[in-house]
Amino acid sequence: MSSTPLPGIGVRYDLTTREHRRVSVVAHRDGTRTVNAYRDDDPDACSLSLRLTTGESAALVDALLPDHHSPNLLSTTELGLVAERVELSSTSHWNGRVLGDTRMRTETGASIVAVLRRAEAIPSPTPDFRLAGGDTLIVIGTREGVETAATILGRE
Repeated sequence: MSSTPLPGIGVRYDLTTREHRRVSVVAHRDGTRTVNAYRDDDPDACSLSLRLTTGESAALVDALLPDHHSPNLLSTTELGLVAERVELSSTSHWNGRVLGDTRMRTETGASIVAVLRRAEAIPSPTPDFRLAGGDTLIVIGTREGVETAATILGRE
């Protein structure tokens, strides 16, 4: 599985199955998902594309992994919150600067709850945490707050 940030759109996740079939899911910033399957004879030609609402995506996950729910996990969508991964590019204005400089919570109401760096997860980064290009930031907040946070973090 690989992921590719799609600025202004969301993130595309690509999977090649054991049978060498290519499937991708585009996680749109508005919460919808597009599932694409590609032809065997031309891996760049899409043979199926399904646009799913947030509810339809959740139903599909339930069908694929019915035991994935834990009673201790909060469903952010039921609370009016979203969580999104935002990748920090190496050309970002914030590369090498500390998290507090972003004024993220003050400016957007969204919180950076974790940073994924290489094979490491850094939960609850403090304001003096130094950001680096290639970091993936886990941002949680309202849809509007998370979108504004992604815009701020994408600043070059």
